[in-house]
Amino acid sequence: MSNRCAAPPAKKASRTGLGLLAALAAAGLLSACQREVEKPAPEIRPVRTVTIEKRAAGSTVSITGNVQAQNEINESFRIDGRLMERLVDVGDSVKQGQLIASLDPQNEESGVQAARAQVSAAQARLVEARSNFERMRDLVAEDAVSRAQFEQAEALRKTAESQVEAAQSQLNLARNRLGYTRLFASVTGIVTARGPEPGEVVGPGRMVVQVAREGARDAVFDVPPAVKNSAPKNPDIRVALVNDPAVSAAGKVREIAPRADPVTGTFRIRVRLIDPPAAMRLGTTVTGRMTLDAAPAIEIPSTALVRAGGKTAVWVVDPASKAVAQREITVGSAGEASVQVKSGLADGDIVVTAGVHALRPGQKVSLLGAAAK
Repeated sequence: MSNRCAAPPAKKASRTGLGLLAALAAAGLLSACQREVEKPAPEIRPVRTVTIEKRAAGSTVSITGNVQAQNEINESFRIDGRLMERLVDVGDSVKQGQLIASLDPQNEESGVQAARAQVSAAQARLVEARSNFERMRDLVAEDAVSRAQFEQAEALRKTAESQVEAAQSQLNLARNRLGYTRLFASVTGIVTARGPEPGEVVGPGRMVVQVAREGARDAVFDVPPAVKNSAPKNPDIRVALVNDPAVSAAGKVREIAPRADPVTGTFRIRVRLIDPPAAMRLGTTVTGRMTLDAAPAIEIPSTALVRAGGKTAVWVVDPASKAVAQREITVGSAGEASVQVKSGLADGDIVVTAGVHALRPGQKVSLLGAAAK
């Protein structure tokens, strides 16, 4: 009787042990899954980079520009009026003193006539005042009139003389205005641009034609900051025609723009051509060749810079591990979109140029684009 009672508990205990084992196994699997979830894959951030390449020492650069006149004069009227005719067009040669345009002179001719009438009236009053003064002078000598009457006659004479002078000045101004209706070339050269058409009303100072002064010519180039900053103090530049390199001339830098173009970021440089050949006409396309300073230079985009502890740094990518590290640099001159690096970088360094503010030391990156710099 006791054996039958003992058997069932043993069987029950066996089932309980199996359940416990199954629970422990499930807990182990769950713990393993949780450990796998707790270890995410490392984040790889895409970035844009440049590969550092020092500009060769004493390298020669070639830039393209065009020939322009050293001086261009905007010919314009001194007064307003309706343009009657323009006697020259773009490309025409003009001589100094040549008539190039004229305004409708009707109003100015009327002004001259009115001024002449004012002069005639003033002269008539002067004749009368002088006659009266001379008569009073004789009478006062005979005590026939008072001294006050004589002084009054003298004052009227002086007033009449002043009125004649004023009227004559107005006549001279009216004649000048009439002369200003005809526009004469102030220099000898070639017309490079034109303004209003005949029939238009033009204001004083508005360009009617633009004349490139004959003689000195410039080669004009737009250069990037790197070339401007690497150029020697007084570079020797050789300028040649694009379509015929055998036609060339020496040049000297005459003017450098102090500010970069807000759109292109380039600086305009004007090079005076020394004894240019006739083939280097205004508007022709030329190339200029210049040897840079012997000191090599490194230039990077300004977007690559970060501030670290009050100092300037960049993120450099390890080409083997694709991990980034921050490196302190010394910055030299800066342009609109780039800076020169004095120290801290070397040939072959890969520098991050976009996404710099989202990086941390040792972070893995993928390179979206790389370019030599």
